[in-house]
Parts: sequence; C-alpha cells; structure tokens
Amino acid sequence: MDLKSLIRDIPDFPKPGILFRDVTTLLRNPQGLRYTIDLLAQKCDEANFQVDYVIGMESRGFIFGTPLAYQLEAGFIPVRKPGKLPGAVHSVEYELEYGTDKLEIHQDALESGSKVLIVDDLIATGGTASATAQLVQNMGCELLGFGFIIELRDLEGRKQLPDVPIISLVEY
Repeated sequence: MDLKSLIRDIPDFPKPGILFRDVTTLLRNPQGLRYTIDLLAQKCDEANFQVDYVIGMESRGFIFGTPLAYQLEAGFIPVRKPGKLPGAVHSVEYELEYGTDKLEIHQDALESGSKVLIVDDLIATGGTASATAQLVQNMGCELLGFGFIIELRDLEGRKQLPDVPIISLVEY
C-alpha cells in the first residue's frame, strides 16, 4: 500500500511557507490505518524490540502509539503538555524555533530498567522526540528506538536523537 497517497499536503499551514503533512486522511482510511499499525509492528519485530512500553507524545502519538502497544503486547504511556496529567510528574523543557515548550510524564509511569519505544506521527526537527527521550532516560529506562509514520529528512531531526534505531514509514 502506498501510504504517501493517503497523506494530504496542506500548503501554508500553520503559517505561510510551511507544507503540512496531514495524517487525518490516512486515519480515516480503515485499510490504510490497519496497514500503518501492522507495518510499524512488523518493523519493531524485525528490529527485535522487546518492548515493555510504547510512549506516545500528545496528541497524534497517542493515536498511533496505543494500537501499536496493543499489537506489541506492551503498555502505553502518554507524554503530555504541562498541566494535563493529574498525578506527580517529571518534566523537561526543550527549545522550539521561537521559545521553549515543556513535556510531562507521570512519575510512576515507568519502572527503572523498562524497555521503551517512542512513537509519534512525524519527525521534523526532532525537538519533541528528543525531549521525550530525555524524560525516558532520566527515569532510568532503556530507550530501544523510535517509530514515526512520517520523516521530513531535510529538517535532519535524526541528528537530535540518541543513537538508537529509528523507524520511519514515509520520507519526504
């Protein structure tokens, strides 16, 4: 199946000059969604990941991470923007193009030594994925790798990530 044909391009969103890769058209296609999750799971099996937890970042990482965790027989852990989690949290602040942002995870979400896969819909500059990796590593967990549906290669987000396997299904 050609996943690129299921991803819509939206020019000038969220601001002029940006070409947004919209996965909502992939999500609405039952066969495309099933294929995407099955392909991610297959690539995790091929990489011999023995995953305890899949971590997804708000919000599209939740969409792809939860069914992947189900397929891998792993738990799912959400990483959220500040103020969204009700319990005690660990947080990390990271740089954006203009300013900073912050991500949080429950302090009791992971046990030290857990094997973790980080999943999101897209990697661009790598800031969000890198910050999530920092949270995972600060909690004493083993980061097995990353899984992305889309990778924007020209933005070189891989350079921001730890040296672990990176799965991307579609590259632009």
